[in-house]
Formats: sequence, C-alpha cells, structure tokens
Amino acid sequence: MAPPESTPHFATLAAENRRLRAQLADLLAHARHNQQIMQRHQMFDLQFIGAGSFRELIDSLFFTLKEASDLDIVTLVLIDPDCEIRRMLADLGIGLDEYPNLLFVQGESGFGESQAHLQGPVLDCYSEERHGALFPEPLALPASIAIVPLIRNRKRIGCLNFGSFQATRFTPHMATDFIEHMSSIVAICIENVINGERLKHIGLTDPLTGVNNRRYVERRLLEEVGRARRQGHALSCLFIDIDHFKRVNDRMGHQAGDAVLRETAARIKAELRLSDTLGRFGGEEFVALLVDTGLSDAKIVAERIRASIAEQAMKIGASEEISVAVSIGAADLPASDHAETLEAAAQKLVARADQALYRAKAGGRNQVAGAE
Repeated sequence: MAPPESTPHFATLAAENRRLRAQLADLLAHARHNQQIMQRHQMFDLQFIGAGSFRELIDSLFFTLKEASDLDIVTLVLIDPDCEIRRMLADLGIGLDEYPNLLFVQGESGFGESQAHLQGPVLDCYSEERHGALFPEPLALPASIAIVPLIRNRKRIGCLNFGSFQATRFTPHMATDFIEHMSSIVAICIENVINGERLKHIGLTDPLTGVNNRRYVERRLLEEVGRARRQGHALSCLFIDIDHFKRVNDRMGHQAGDAVLRETAARIKAELRLSDTLGRFGGEEFVALLVDTGLSDAKIVAERIRASIAEQAMKIGASEEISVAVSIGAADLPASDHAETLEAAAQKLVARADQALYRAKAGGRNQVAGAE
C-alpha cells in the first residue's frame, strides 16, 4: 500500500497549497507596493503643502514628482488672461525660460481640443491633434497621457499633465483616485503660493503707479548686471523723467499729477517686454532695465516710449486732458569692464543713464539722449 503522501489526493492538496502560498505572496507584494505608493503620495502632499514659493512648488512638480513617479513628462498649464501671473513672476526674477514645461494660456480655449473633455481626469493614448497644446515642442512626445484639471472654487485654473513613453501606462479604464487627490492638493498649493508671491510683489511695488519701487529695481539691477557678466549679454538702462511735472501739480492739483504718473507708467510698461524691469525711482522719475539689449536698440525703445507719451494727450478726470512729454537718458553696461564690483557697476550704469537724461533736458526736453 502506498504511503499517504504519495496519493494523488495529497499531491493535489500540496499543489493547491503552493498555489495559495504564491497567491498570498503576490497579494502581500501588491499590498506593500500600494503602501509605498500611498507613502510616496503622502510625501508629495507634504512637499507641495510645504512649498514656500512658486519656484519651490514648480520644482517639486517638474523634478521630484516626475522622478519619484517614474513619469517621462510633466507639464503645468495655468490660465492667466491678463498676464498678471507672468508679469509678477518676471518681476520676482523667475524667468519663464527656466521652465519650458510651465505653460500659460489666455483662457480655456488654450487647452486645445482637450478642453471639451476636461470635466475630470482624461487618460488616453497621446494624440497630437487633441493633446499637442499641452505637450508642445520641444518636449518629447509621450505615448500615453493623463490630463488632470485643476479646480478652485468651482473654477478651472489650469491643468496638470503627465506623459509616459509607455503606451499602456495611462489607459481610459484606469482608476484615477490618486491623480484626482493629487490635483486637488496641487490646485490649493498653486493658489496659496501665487497669493504669497502677490504679497511679496506688493512689498516691491509702488502703490500709486503699480510698477516696481526703487528698492526692487536696485535689487534687480544687481542680479541683471551679474547675469550679463556671466552670460556675456548686453544690458541697458533708461532713465525717464516727466518734463515740467511740477507745473501739472501747481496748475491742476495733485490728483491730476497722480493720474499723469499712473498713465505715464502704463504707457512705458506697454512698450517693454515681460523680461524687462520698470520701476518708479522717485517723484516723477522712472528707470527701466532692458535685458539682452544694446545701446542702439535701447534708444529705439526709448524713442517709442517718448512718442507714445507725447503724441496722445492724457485724460484727467471726466473731461479734462493734458499734454505730457518725457525726457529719456539711455546707457548700456560696458562689456569689458569686469574689474568693478557688481554694486559699483550697477551704480555707474544708472549714473550714466541719469547723465544722459540731463543732456536730453538741456537739449530742449521731450527727447532721447544716449550716454557718451
């Protein structure tokens, strides 16, 4: 008689036991994997919530999240209809060229054909026609994508987009719990850091005209002089003064003078790029820093500013108008003079623009003069 362990029934039980053990091992491995994912997402939540600046939050999204989640591409699209966020970031020294994965659109139509499907997360194979606006060149094209709308107070503020080179990484039937949870955290954090940056920006802004104040311009000037030296870029400074401004205050009152200052600042700003810096230096004086701009081009910009102010009267109140003119001095940073400290070079650049301004004043006002 054969021993019990050699019977077919025992062999079947042993095989079933091995199968159950393997199944249990798979379940435990899956549970450990899910726990790791949960811990990783909790870590992301804490990192996002702890971001003290826009730069920290963006770095967490584009670098930490991408690497830890094994993603090939992460992009963020924000709705910014009046360029307020872009101007604020430029004023705070955050260059958009640093973050090609950070995109801005005027409205939801900027999402392209994805707009119609963004009531919730969209997981799909990549289609250039439908998703190209969210993964623009020169970014590598993904094989599968997850597009997650960012919503605050029932209003869409943008979308967070994940791309993978694996066609099966994101499919329409996948669960989206983690992605939706992450999008809600990211939306809150984006709103918080933008509000925080706004507060910083207010401290560096002239309250009357809305442009930067002198403290900010002086700080930015040091940064731009250092960058121009490191990268070999040109840098120019415009010193702008409203001609006969005291007459405006004396003849029409300080409210009229304030209106002239605000309108002058607005017209100057309209002629500058996002990368340029404009600040009220004091009284009726403004300083503009033009990055990657030599003296000849700076004088062209200065002439545009002068003409935009002189050729159209400014409205004061409901019915009154006043003609205003400005004198402008332009100077550029010498390319070869690196022996001076940044502070000395920055002060000299502004001083040379100021000297050119006095030459424009002495020449009859309402004109542009370049530094000698």
